Amino acid sequence: MGKSKKRIFNKCKYLYQMSLRREDAIFGVVRNLKYNKFDTQTRDMITMFGLSAEELSEAGASYEEIKALRGILD
Repeated sequence: MGKSKKRIFNKCKYLYQMSLRREDAIFGVVRNLKYNKFDTQTRDMITMFGLSAEELSEAGASYEEIKALRGILD
């Protein structure tokens, strides 16, 4: 890897958050459900982390919101 590419990677490393924790994903999904904003990013977070209905309910999701995700949560 050349010097220029190393500089570009090192500069971007500090500009963006490199990791997403499980807790952040859970609260992000619950927040999006509260605002009726169910998009592909929300669905991807649920499937990527394998979130369960129990975790979402403990984080504050209502029964109706969890029931609406019946096809995704297994």
